[in-house]
Amino acid sequence: MFVYADNAATTKPCKAATEVVNEFNEKYYGNPSSLHTVGQIAKEKLEEARAVMAKYLNAEPGEIYFTSGGSEADNQAITSAAALGARKGKKHIVSTRFEHHAVLHTLEKLEKQGFEVTLVDVNRNGIVKVEDIEKAIRPDTCLVTVMFANNEIGTIQPIKEIGALCKEKKIIFHTDAVQAAGHLKIDVKDMNIDMLSLSGHKFHGPKGVGVLYCRKGVYLQPLIEGGAQEKNKRAGTENLPAIAGMAKAFEIANENLEEYTVKVSALRDKLIRELSKIPHSVVNGDTENRVPNNVNICFEGIEGESLLLLLDENGICASSGSACTSGSLDPSHVL
Repeated sequence: MFVYADNAATTKPCKAATEVVNEFNEKYYGNPSSLHTVGQIAKEKLEEARAVMAKYLNAEPGEIYFTSGGSEADNQAITSAAALGARKGKKHIVSTRFEHHAVLHTLEKLEKQGFEVTLVDVNRNGIVKVEDIEKAIRPDTCLVTVMFANNEIGTIQPIKEIGALCKEKKIIFHTDAVQAAGHLKIDVKDMNIDMLSLSGHKFHGPKGVGVLYCRKGVYLQPLIEGGAQEKNKRAGTENLPAIAGMAKAFEIANENLEEYTVKVSALRDKLIRELSKIPHSVVNGDTENRVPNNVNICFEGIEGESLLLLLDENGICASSGSACTSGSLDPSHVL
């Protein structure tokens, strides 16, 4: 028996995405920036992938920027909003305590540069209250960044309500949607999202590729300097095979989202029910307001690493926290 239960860390690329990657490596190997025919064909394929990503986010193709993944997108979004804020004399940022480290570490770096950061607490189920975000906002607040769905406990935040608040206050709103994209319906216009990060390998696409959505009119500065790719916002030759594979995986995920949600949510709930029968077990996160593919549970008196090793010996792959901090001995900042 072999069970892979670590899809929050990464997913196996779907067959269709893998086939697209292989096809593009063989057929569309040109540099999209080249003016010759082979390059221009690659450019057309790049823009087709951009249009697919935009379609399922309800964005415009010109608002989609390809990156190496969610962490890069988070960094670029946050540093861009901070740079704009600094020019206006606004150097305060609001976030939560249970963000991904790509966000938290970027905020820590900005603090060393003179920014003030307010990290709002969440309730016992990991949900932040919109009124607490509102209380944290100041006249000099330049950015609110709140994770769409948590990568450890799967809790979904009230993104639409926070987006409406930020729109009213005229503050840039960014969300790390890495764990939500491909698993939840995302409408950046309806949710008043200014900037959004996602990563292909979280929804059965290839690794090393992601997207930063940036609403038209919102300032975006390059994180990587060099060539004029991505409208001068992200230098470096685009990884077209990976981008196309991600777009295919995103298309499949969104076209089958309703069926997926029903099926996977039922499996999630069944697993929670069965595991909860074990004495001294505790389910972490909200039992209803969570992504379909997440179960986080702990057992009193059982050390996480030992349990994972035992599971692995029995053919079950799982994790006790974020894959990005798997080498750390510190307890989860989320739990």
